[in-house]
Amino acid sequence: LAGSAFAADKVNINSADAAALDEVLINVGPAKAQAIVDYRKANGPFKSAEELAMVKGIGLSTVEQNRDRIELRTGAAPARKPAAATAAPAKPVARR
Repeated sequence: LAGSAFAADKVNINSADAAALDEVLINVGPAKAQAIVDYRKANGPFKSAEELAMVKGIGLSTVEQNRDRIELRTGAAPARKPAAATAAPAKPVARR
């Protein structure tokens, strides 16, 4: 029952610690979770989920099993322009 509680959880592989990775990812135990953290520290943030396969002990099948659990955010979401700023300014209507 405790294992199913994490079934819908996601983990950010660019910021999570080894304990969180171990807890959320399938077929990733403490050693592989620490290897993910070590790889990230040595090589920078992951750019794709597939890059996890570069970590020793993690293959593409593990990546596929965890695809719905993996998040890749590396920082704050990019600022979005307000709709008014992107739309063309309204033209005044000529009155007679």
